[in-house]
Amino acid sequence: MDNVNTEKLMRDMRAVVIDTEDLLKATAAQTGERVEKVRAKAEESLRMAREELKDAGYNIGLRARETAADVNDQVHEHPWTTAGIAAGVGLLLGILIGRR
Repeated sequence: MDNVNTEKLMRDMRAVVIDTEDLLKATAAQTGERVEKVRAKAEESLRMAREELKDAGYNIGLRARETAADVNDQVHEHPWTTAGIAAGVGLLLGILIGRR
């Protein structure tokens, strides 16, 4: 469930970044002190959002590699248990598919 929420957050953040880029492009011709302040603030927010997305992507990748390493270690430490579980899951799937 955590991965689903993380993926949704990443999609939402990417959408915000894209929308902000589009807004900045659309208002490029606008002038005035207030517009310039808002553009500068939006550009800084966009820069920070990009950095956070990059960091989040790195952290997700790091967690995935750590989890894969943990699973690999467990499989090597308990090969017969792993084989038994895999056989049981295969049998269960075979039974379920055979009923259709």
